[in-house]
Amino acid sequence: MYKLAISKNIWERRTSIVSTAYFIRQGETDDNFKIAEILLKDKEDFIHKAAGWMLRYAGDKDRQKLLNFLDKYSAVMPRTLLRNAVEKLSKKEKDYYLNVKKEL
Repeated sequence: MYKLAISKNIWERRTSIVSTAYFIRQGETDDNFKIAEILLKDKEDFIHKAAGWMLRYAGDKDRQKLLNFLDKYSAVMPRTLLRNAVEKLSKKEKDYYLNVKKEL
């Protein structure tokens, strides 16, 4: 999965994050968060959507890990990725993460 995450092929990068769904279903979310971290700087919106979707799914299993990830990266996450990741959070939490100031 990690080799696919750094591939030049968009489909392989997308496969790397989507393939973590199997592990998430088993309650194992670590690989999902590590691969999402690798894909944070991806240039493709298609990858952002998949990574955000899988973060949201992992958050269903381990909410605290999702919040920790958002605390660390929300200010620099691509907007599409962030919006997908926070979709199931409360309005207050969504507003907080969507309004974190970017520090360059």
